Amino acid sequence: MSKLSGKKLVETLKNKGKTLEAEMSFFDHLEVLRWHLIRSAIAVIVFMVVAFSFYDFIFDDVIMGPKDANFWTYRVMCRIADWLNTPDFCVTEVPGTIINTQMAGQFILQINSSLIIAVMLGFPYLLYEVWLFIKPALTDIERKSASGFVFYASLLFVLGVLFGYFVVVPLAMNFLANYSISGDIANTITVQNYLSFVATLTLGCGIIFELPIVIFILSKLGIMTPQFMRKSRQYAVVVILIIAAIITPTPDIITMLTVSFPMFILYELSIVVASRVHKKRMKADADFYNKEKQGEEKQQD
Repeated sequence: MSKLSGKKLVETLKNKGKTLEAEMSFFDHLEVLRWHLIRSAIAVIVFMVVAFSFYDFIFDDVIMGPKDANFWTYRVMCRIADWLNTPDFCVTEVPGTIINTQMAGQFILQINSSLIIAVMLGFPYLLYEVWLFIKPALTDIERKSASGFVFYASLLFVLGVLFGYFVVVPLAMNFLANYSISGDIANTITVQNYLSFVATLTLGCGIIFELPIVIFILSKLGIMTPQFMRKSRQYAVVVILIIAAIITPTPDIITMLTVSFPMFILYELSIVVASRVHKKRMKADADFYNKEKQGEEKQQD
């Protein structure tokens, strides 16, 4: 009885040690994650301070830019209108009045807009912190294949933000500002609603442009294959149109198709990315199978 109880005690202590080791490992991961979050928060705060320092430029030229008829997109539209001899396409005025209806509205606007600008500017660094957190859990092959994750994800995000700001926002704003069901109704827009409108379309396009990166990760995990994406192309078209309709708060079909067009291109690009990942995986599996087969043949000899 004493031997049995002694063995049980030893096994209990071993299991307890394993449990403590697992708990320590879990808390170590939490500690690492905490420092990544702290550094990310510090980066956002730094970019917020920068946004505060240059807020006159950010508000007048960036946030209120699409409201100005001299905006770059509107000038290009007027040139196209002159070239095609379609004067209706030229934007000479964006009607509507921006108002503030809250006592602390303008202060809150400065805080919120500075935070949005800080997240946009700090997005590459935030991705870098994500990469540093997941990198230790990857194998050497996975690290090599995902070495350009931060660069390509940041590049796609910047392209999406620029597309949303210079294309989607002006088109949607021009349509909605000029849309009227009665001349007795004047468009007076709260500054919070205006900021939400610009930020939603801009950030939404930036996030949507990350589709190839998402497909790359899913392909690496074996969840997404190029064959499945090709077969599901007709369903993807419907989903893309629905997403475009949600992102663009306007019934204007031209604006929706303008948002949909780069999404179609991104989907086709994602198929190419998935195909390359699939070919590399098949080659790696074939090499592994051949090595195993050669090993078995040597053992038989």
